[in-house]
Amino acid sequence: MRPHRLNTIAVIPCLNEARTIGPLVSALTPHVHASLVVDDGSIDDTSAIATQAGARVIRHPHPLGKGAALATGWTSAASSGASWVLLLDGDGQHAPEDAPGLFAAATPDIRLVVGDRTPQAHSMPWIRRLTNRCMSRWIASLAGVPIPDSQCGYRLVHLPSLERVRLQTRQFEIESEMIVAFARAKLGIAAAPIQVRYRGERSKISPIPDSIRWLRWYLASRR
Repeated sequence: MRPHRLNTIAVIPCLNEARTIGPLVSALTPHVHASLVVDDGSIDDTSAIATQAGARVIRHPHPLGKGAALATGWTSAASSGASWVLLLDGDGQHAPEDAPGLFAAATPDIRLVVGDRTPQAHSMPWIRRLTNRCMSRWIASLAGVPIPDSQCGYRLVHLPSLERVRLQTRQFEIESEMIVAFARAKLGIAAAPIQVRYRGERSKISPIPDSIRWLRWYLASRR
């Protein structure tokens, strides 16, 4: 079944995104059946504002990691009867109006659509551009498929396929694990161009511990 508004739920992992979550949820309304915000232990008003904007909210009592928040969200979406999930960050980086492009890329053989920021890579902070370029090459080599932007969190994912691959990681490396798992399971992957929107938001990635965790995952996956 191809994705459309009535069979797709947006899953938005959040950690202290009170400033941006309300407008994001409102802007998603024309594109998805519902929005599900997973508040990963925020200490601000993320949950309350998301609820006021019309989202269903699941709250972790303390931060468990982006991967854990995503898993909570897509598990709940599957139990609600959705066939697809639209994954996007809660900090305003991802434009809801780009969602139709992801939907259009999901042909009958494609089960994972990953947003592609490379056409506007010049608008990314240089360190993110460099890091993403290197990691995307490594992931493409590991997966055996071309992946122009492996670290983009804006994705459209087929839920029955996601349940088949059974991802294990619970932090930021889940986005790399997802691509490799879908490729190894012979599930189709495509890229769809999206906007680059950076507005001074602070990355939730902890450079040293998250880099070490990702490298451990990568080396284990190579073996």
